[in-house]
Amino acid sequence: MHPFDLVRSGQDVAIDLGTANTVVFVRGEGVVVAEPSVVALEVGTGWVHAVGAEAKRMIGRTPASIRAVRPLRHGVIADFEVTEQMLRHFLARAMPRRRGRPRLVLCAPSGITDVERRALVEAAQAAGAREVALIEEPIAAAIGAGLEISEPVATMIVDNGGGTSEVAVIALGSMVVSESLRMGGYDLDDAVSGYLRTVHRLAIGSESAEEIKRTLGSAWPSADQGEAEIRGRDLVTGLPRAVSLPSAEMRAAFEPLLEAMVAAITATLERTPPELAGDIATRGISLAGGGALLPGLPELVYDRTGMSASVVGNPLTCVAEGAGHALEDFTAVLKASRAWRTGPRRAAVGDA
Repeated sequence: MHPFDLVRSGQDVAIDLGTANTVVFVRGEGVVVAEPSVVALEVGTGWVHAVGAEAKRMIGRTPASIRAVRPLRHGVIADFEVTEQMLRHFLARAMPRRRGRPRLVLCAPSGITDVERRALVEAAQAAGAREVALIEEPIAAAIGAGLEISEPVATMIVDNGGGTSEVAVIALGSMVVSESLRMGGYDLDDAVSGYLRTVHRLAIGSESAEEIKRTLGSAWPSADQGEAEIRGRDLVTGLPRAVSLPSAEMRAAFEPLLEAMVAAITATLERTPPELAGDIATRGISLAGGGALLPGLPELVYDRTGMSASVVGNPLTCVAEGAGHALEDFTAVLKASRAWRTGPRRAAVGDA
Protein backbone atom coordinates (compact mmCIF):
# COMPACT_ATOMS: atom_id res chain seq x y z
CA MET A 1 0.00 0.00 0.00
CA HIS A 2 1.36 3.41 -0.97
CA PRO A 3 1.83 5.60 2.16
CA PHE A 4 -0.24 8.32 0.56
CA ASP A 5 -3.18 5.84 0.46
CA LEU A 6 -3.27 5.54 4.24
CA VAL A 7 -6.40 7.61 4.62
CA ARG A 8 -9.30 7.06 6.93
CA SER A 9 -11.83 4.53 5.69
CA GLY A 10 -15.15 6.03 4.72
CA GLN A 11 -14.03 9.55 5.64
CA ASP A 12 -15.55 12.43 3.69
CA VAL A 13 -13.24 15.24 2.58
CA ALA A 14 -13.68 18.60 0.84
CA ILE A 15 -10.82 20.32 -0.97
CA ASP A 16 -10.49 23.84 -2.32
CA LEU A 17 -7.82 23.12 -4.92
CA GLY A 18 -6.72 26.66 -5.69
CA THR A 19 -4.07 28.13 -7.95
CA ALA A 20 -2.43 29.76 -4.92
CA ASN A 21 -3.43 27.57 -1.97
CA THR A 22 -5.02 24.21 -1.26
CA VAL A 23 -7.35 23.98 1.73
CA VAL A 24 -8.50 20.57 3.00
CA PHE A 25 -11.64 20.14 5.13
CA VAL A 26 -12.28 16.80 6.88
CA ARG A 27 -15.82 16.05 7.94
CA GLY A 28 -16.12 16.22 11.71
CA GLU A 29 -12.76 17.99 12.09
CA GLY A 30 -12.93 21.15 9.98
CA VAL A 31 -10.01 22.68 8.08
CA VAL A 32 -6.92 20.53 8.72
CA VAL A 33 -4.59 21.63 5.90
CA ALA A 34 -4.06 25.06 4.33
CA GLU A 35 -0.88 25.11 2.25
CA PRO A 36 0.42 26.76 -0.94
CA SER A 37 -0.28 24.77 -4.13
CA VAL A 38 3.42 24.27 -4.89
CA VAL A 39 5.49 21.13 -5.48
CA ALA A 40 9.30 20.90 -5.59
CA LEU A 41 10.46 18.19 -8.01
CA GLU A 42 13.78 16.67 -9.04
CA VAL A 43 14.37 17.39 -12.72
CA GLY A 44 14.49 14.21 -14.80
CA THR A 45 13.18 11.73 -12.21
CA GLY A 46 10.15 13.74 -11.02
CA TRP A 47 10.91 12.74 -7.42
CA VAL A 48 9.03 15.00 -4.97
CA HIS A 49 11.31 16.95 -2.63
CA ALA A 50 8.64 19.02 -0.90
CA VAL A 51 5.01 20.09 -1.12
CA GLY A 52 3.20 23.15 0.19
CA ALA A 53 4.86 25.84 2.31
CA GLU A 54 8.25 24.11 2.25
CA ALA A 55 8.17 23.91 -1.55
CA LYS A 56 7.06 27.53 -1.85
CA ARG A 57 10.14 28.66 0.05
CA MET A 58 12.22 27.03 -2.69
CA ILE A 59 10.76 29.10 -5.56
CA GLY A 60 13.59 30.98 -7.23
CA ARG A 61 16.14 29.50 -4.82
CA THR A 62 16.67 25.94 -6.08
CA PRO A 63 19.68 24.43 -7.90
CA ALA A 64 19.26 23.42 -11.54
CA SER A 65 18.44 19.86 -10.49
CA ILE A 66 15.26 20.90 -8.61
CA ARG A 67 12.31 22.93 -9.82
CA ALA A 68 9.45 24.33 -7.75
CA VAL A 69 6.22 24.39 -9.76
CA ARG A 70 2.60 25.41 -9.37
CA PRO A 71 0.62 22.60 -11.06
CA LEU A 72 -2.55 24.67 -11.45
CA ARG A 73 -3.15 27.76 -13.55
CA HIS A 74 -6.27 29.91 -13.52
CA GLY A 75 -7.97 27.41 -11.24
CA VAL A 76 -7.49 24.40 -13.55
CA ILE A 77 -4.86 21.68 -13.91
CA ALA A 78 -1.78 22.59 -15.93
CA ASP A 79 0.26 19.51 -14.93
CA PHE A 80 -1.86 16.41 -14.26
CA GLU A 81 0.81 14.16 -12.71
CA VAL A 82 2.13 16.83 -10.36
CA THR A 83 -1.42 17.76 -9.30
CA GLU A 84 -2.11 14.09 -8.51
CA GLN A 85 1.03 13.86 -6.36
CA MET A 86 0.14 17.08 -4.56
CA LEU A 87 -3.39 15.84 -3.82
CA ARG A 88 -1.99 12.54 -2.49
CA HIS A 89 0.34 14.43 -0.20
CA PHE A 90 -2.39 16.68 1.21
CA LEU A 91 -4.82 13.78 1.68
CA ALA A 92 -2.14 11.83 3.53
CA ARG A 93 -1.37 14.83 5.72
CA ALA A 94 -5.05 15.39 6.47
CA MET A 95 -5.75 11.73 7.37
CA PRO A 96 -2.45 9.98 8.05
CA ARG A 97 -3.27 6.88 10.07
CA ARG A 98 -5.97 4.66 8.56
CA ARG A 99 -6.57 2.98 5.23
CA GLY A 100 -9.43 3.74 2.92
CA ARG A 101 -10.57 5.82 -0.04
CA PRO A 102 -12.53 8.92 0.96
CA ARG A 103 -15.48 10.50 -0.78
CA LEU A 104 -14.40 13.92 -1.97
CA VAL A 105 -16.12 17.21 -2.75
CA LEU A 106 -13.80 19.27 -4.93
CA CYS A 107 -14.28 22.99 -5.60
CA ALA A 108 -14.02 24.21 -9.20
CA PRO A 109 -14.37 27.56 -11.00
CA SER A 110 -17.83 27.93 -12.53
CA GLY A 111 -16.46 28.77 -15.98
CA ILE A 112 -14.18 25.79 -16.61
CA THR A 113 -14.59 23.55 -19.65
CA ASP A 114 -15.84 19.96 -19.72
CA VAL A 115 -12.28 18.75 -20.34
CA GLU A 116 -10.99 20.73 -17.35
CA ARG A 117 -13.76 19.33 -15.15
CA ARG A 118 -12.92 15.76 -16.15
CA ALA A 119 -9.23 16.40 -15.42
CA LEU A 120 -10.06 17.53 -11.88
CA VAL A 121 -12.19 14.44 -11.23
CA GLU A 122 -9.62 12.04 -12.70
CA ALA A 123 -6.74 13.61 -10.74
CA ALA A 124 -8.70 13.29 -7.50
CA GLN A 125 -9.59 9.66 -8.24
CA ALA A 126 -5.98 8.87 -9.13
CA ALA A 127 -4.91 10.45 -5.83
CA GLY A 128 -7.12 8.03 -3.89
CA ALA A 129 -10.68 9.39 -3.80
CA ARG A 130 -13.47 6.80 -4.01
CA GLU A 131 -16.09 9.18 -5.37
CA VAL A 132 -15.65 12.78 -6.50
CA ALA A 133 -18.31 15.49 -6.67
CA LEU A 134 -17.60 18.98 -7.96
CA ILE A 135 -19.11 22.10 -6.42
CA GLU A 136 -18.95 25.53 -8.01
CA GLU A 137 -16.69 27.88 -6.07
CA PRO A 138 -19.19 30.77 -5.70
CA ILE A 139 -21.77 28.39 -4.18
CA ALA A 140 -19.17 26.94 -1.79
CA ALA A 141 -17.88 30.41 -0.86
CA ALA A 142 -21.39 31.67 -0.04
CA ILE A 143 -22.17 28.61 2.09
CA GLY A 144 -18.85 28.81 3.90
CA ALA A 145 -19.30 32.52 4.57
CA GLY A 146 -22.63 31.81 6.27
CA LEU A 147 -24.71 33.62 3.66
CA GLU A 148 -28.33 32.57 3.25
CA ILE A 149 -28.66 31.19 -0.26
CA SER A 150 -31.60 28.78 0.03
CA GLU A 151 -34.30 31.49 0.12
CA PRO A 152 -35.84 33.28 -2.91
CA VAL A 153 -33.65 36.30 -2.10
CA ALA A 154 -30.52 37.28 -4.02
CA THR A 155 -27.01 36.96 -2.61
CA MET A 156 -24.12 38.35 -4.62
CA ILE A 157 -20.62 37.07 -3.96
CA VAL A 158 -17.25 37.85 -5.54
CA ASP A 159 -14.57 35.21 -4.95
CA ASN A 160 -11.11 36.58 -5.77
CA GLY A 161 -8.64 33.70 -5.89
CA GLY A 162 -5.06 33.31 -7.03
CA GLY A 163 -5.97 32.38 -10.60
CA THR A 164 -9.66 33.23 -11.08
CA SER A 165 -12.23 35.78 -9.98
CA GLU A 166 -15.77 34.42 -9.71
CA VAL A 167 -18.82 36.69 -9.61
CA ALA A 168 -22.25 35.18 -8.96
CA VAL A 169 -25.79 36.05 -7.97
CA ILE A 170 -27.31 33.14 -6.03
CA ALA A 171 -30.94 32.45 -5.10
CA LEU A 172 -32.76 29.26 -4.06
CA GLY A 173 -29.43 27.47 -3.76
CA SER A 174 -28.37 27.96 -7.39
CA MET A 175 -26.48 30.53 -9.44
CA VAL A 176 -28.86 32.78 -11.36
CA VAL A 177 -26.17 34.84 -13.12
CA SER A 178 -22.40 34.42 -13.06
CA GLU A 179 -19.13 35.57 -14.60
CA SER A 180 -15.83 33.69 -14.38
CA LEU A 181 -12.79 35.86 -14.97
CA ARG A 182 -9.48 34.09 -15.51
CA MET A 183 -7.56 36.61 -13.48
CA GLY A 184 -6.53 36.63 -9.85
CA GLY A 185 -3.87 37.39 -7.29
CA TYR A 186 -1.00 36.03 -9.37
CA ASP A 187 -1.89 38.43 -12.16
CA LEU A 188 -1.44 41.24 -9.62
CA ASP A 189 1.98 39.79 -8.80
CA ASP A 190 2.84 39.82 -12.50
CA ALA A 191 1.66 43.44 -12.68
CA VAL A 192 4.11 44.34 -9.89
CA SER A 193 7.01 42.65 -11.72
CA GLY A 194 6.05 44.18 -15.06
CA TYR A 195 5.73 47.68 -13.64
CA LEU A 196 9.13 47.58 -11.92
CA ARG A 197 10.73 46.15 -15.05
CA THR A 198 9.18 48.74 -17.38
CA VAL A 199 9.24 51.89 -15.24
CA HIS A 200 12.19 51.35 -12.90
CA ARG A 201 14.27 48.91 -15.00
CA LEU A 202 14.41 46.58 -12.01
CA ALA A 203 14.01 42.78 -12.09
CA ILE A 204 12.50 40.96 -9.09
CA GLY A 205 11.39 37.38 -8.40
CA SER A 206 7.83 36.12 -8.04
CA GLU A 207 8.05 35.81 -4.26
CA SER A 208 9.30 39.39 -3.97
CA ALA A 209 6.44 40.57 -6.19
CA GLU A 210 3.91 38.87 -3.91
CA GLU A 211 5.47 40.44 -0.82
CA ILE A 212 5.41 43.91 -2.43
CA LYS A 213 1.72 43.38 -3.29
CA ARG A 214 0.96 42.59 0.34
CA THR A 215 3.08 45.44 1.69
CA LEU A 216 2.16 48.25 -0.72
CA GLY A 217 -0.89 47.05 -2.65
CA SER A 218 -4.17 48.96 -2.52
CA ALA A 219 -7.27 49.48 -4.63
CA TRP A 220 -8.31 52.93 -3.39
CA PRO A 221 -6.34 56.11 -2.52
CA SER A 222 -7.47 56.22 1.11
CA ALA A 223 -6.04 52.70 1.57
CA ASP A 224 -2.53 53.55 0.29
CA GLN A 225 0.19 52.16 2.55
CA GLY A 226 3.03 54.67 2.28
CA GLU A 227 6.21 53.58 0.54
CA ALA A 228 8.94 50.98 0.89
CA GLU A 229 12.43 50.26 -0.38
CA ILE A 230 12.44 47.58 -3.06
CA ARG A 231 15.58 45.64 -3.95
CA GLY A 232 16.24 43.80 -7.18
CA ARG A 233 18.61 43.47 -10.13
CA ASP A 234 19.25 46.46 -12.35
CA LEU A 235 18.38 45.51 -15.93
CA VAL A 236 21.02 47.88 -17.34
CA THR A 237 24.05 47.15 -15.16
CA GLY A 238 23.08 43.69 -13.94
CA LEU A 239 23.99 44.72 -10.39
CA PRO A 240 21.76 44.80 -7.27
CA ARG A 241 19.88 48.08 -6.81
CA ALA A 242 17.17 49.52 -4.57
CA VAL A 243 14.33 51.93 -5.37
CA SER A 244 11.81 53.69 -3.15
CA LEU A 245 8.33 52.69 -4.28
CA PRO A 246 5.14 54.47 -3.12
CA SER A 247 1.86 52.62 -2.71
CA ALA A 248 0.20 54.90 -5.27
CA GLU A 249 2.43 53.47 -8.01
CA MET A 250 1.32 49.93 -7.18
CA ARG A 251 -2.31 51.04 -7.31
CA ALA A 252 -1.69 52.41 -10.80
CA ALA A 253 -0.10 49.10 -11.84
CA PHE A 254 -3.13 47.19 -10.56
CA GLU A 255 -5.70 49.47 -12.18
CA PRO A 256 -6.28 47.56 -15.47
CA LEU A 257 -6.80 44.28 -13.63
CA LEU A 258 -9.05 45.77 -10.96
CA GLU A 259 -11.13 47.51 -13.61
CA ALA A 260 -11.57 44.16 -15.39
CA MET A 261 -12.86 42.64 -12.16
CA VAL A 262 -15.24 45.55 -11.59
CA ALA A 263 -16.43 45.20 -15.19
CA ALA A 264 -17.31 41.55 -14.46
CA ILE A 265 -19.30 42.65 -11.41
CA THR A 266 -21.09 45.32 -13.44
CA ALA A 267 -21.87 42.86 -16.25
CA THR A 268 -23.33 40.42 -13.72
CA LEU A 269 -25.49 43.15 -12.17
CA GLU A 270 -26.74 44.20 -15.61
CA ARG A 271 -27.93 40.63 -16.30
CA THR A 272 -29.57 40.17 -12.90
CA PRO A 273 -33.41 40.12 -12.89
CA PRO A 274 -34.85 43.36 -11.46
CA GLU A 275 -36.37 41.75 -8.37
CA LEU A 276 -33.06 40.16 -7.42
CA ALA A 277 -31.13 43.34 -8.23
CA GLY A 278 -33.23 45.09 -5.60
CA ASP A 279 -32.15 42.51 -3.04
CA ILE A 280 -28.48 43.16 -3.84
CA ALA A 281 -28.99 46.92 -3.46
CA THR A 282 -30.29 46.20 0.04
CA ARG A 283 -27.92 43.44 1.12
CA GLY A 284 -24.74 44.53 -0.69
CA ILE A 285 -21.94 42.49 -2.25
CA SER A 286 -19.84 39.95 -0.32
CA LEU A 287 -16.12 39.67 -1.12
CA ALA A 288 -14.25 36.40 -0.55
CA GLY A 289 -10.89 34.86 -1.43
CA GLY A 290 -7.38 36.12 -0.80
CA GLY A 291 -7.88 39.01 -3.23
CA ALA A 292 -10.64 40.37 -1.00
CA LEU A 293 -7.94 41.32 1.50
CA LEU A 294 -6.49 43.94 -0.86
CA PRO A 295 -6.95 47.22 1.06
CA GLY A 296 -9.53 49.54 -0.47
CA LEU A 297 -11.30 46.90 -2.59
CA PRO A 298 -14.73 47.44 -0.96
CA GLU A 299 -14.41 51.19 -1.57
CA LEU A 300 -13.53 50.61 -5.24
CA VAL A 301 -16.52 48.31 -5.75
CA TYR A 302 -18.86 50.80 -4.09
CA ASP A 303 -17.52 53.67 -6.20
CA ARG A 304 -17.96 51.77 -9.48
CA THR A 305 -21.28 50.05 -8.78
CA GLY A 306 -23.04 52.10 -6.11
CA MET A 307 -23.47 48.85 -4.12
CA SER A 308 -22.03 48.47 -0.65
CA ALA A 309 -19.36 45.78 -0.41
CA SER A 310 -17.81 43.98 2.54
CA VAL A 311 -15.26 41.22 3.13
CA VAL A 312 -16.66 37.99 4.60
CA GLY A 313 -15.35 36.89 7.98
CA ASN A 314 -13.28 33.95 6.67
CA PRO A 315 -12.21 34.94 3.14
CA LEU A 316 -9.29 32.49 2.86
CA THR A 317 -11.13 29.35 3.97
CA CYS A 318 -14.81 29.97 3.18
CA VAL A 319 -14.72 28.00 -0.11
CA ALA A 320 -13.34 24.87 1.59
CA GLU A 321 -15.66 25.30 4.58
CA GLY A 322 -18.66 25.64 2.28
CA ALA A 323 -17.67 22.49 0.42
CA GLY A 324 -17.24 20.85 3.81
CA HIS A 325 -20.80 21.74 4.79
CA ALA A 326 -21.96 20.26 1.46
CA LEU A 327 -20.52 16.91 2.58
CA GLU A 328 -23.57 16.56 4.82
CA ASP A 329 -25.57 15.68 1.70
CA PHE A 330 -22.93 14.15 -0.53
CA THR A 331 -25.48 12.35 -2.72
CA ALA A 332 -27.23 15.61 -3.65
CA VAL A 333 -23.90 17.31 -4.39
CA LEU A 334 -22.80 14.37 -6.54
CA LYS A 335 -26.07 14.50 -8.49
CA ALA A 336 -25.72 18.25 -9.08
CA SER A 337 -22.07 17.75 -10.06
CA ARG A 338 -22.94 15.19 -12.71
CA ALA A 339 -25.66 17.46 -14.13
CA TRP A 340 -23.17 20.35 -14.25
CA ARG A 341 -20.53 18.26 -15.97
CA THR A 342 -22.92 17.05 -18.67
CA GLY A 343 -24.98 20.21 -19.11
CA PRO A 344 -24.35 23.30 -21.26
CA ARG A 345 -21.28 25.31 -20.26
CA ARG A 346 -21.43 28.95 -19.25
CA ALA A 347 -18.95 31.15 -21.04
CA ALA A 348 -15.94 32.23 -19.03
CA VAL A 349 -14.36 35.63 -19.56
CA GLY A 350 -10.91 35.04 -21.00
CA ASP A 351 -11.62 31.62 -22.53
CA ALA A 352 -9.47 30.93 -25.52
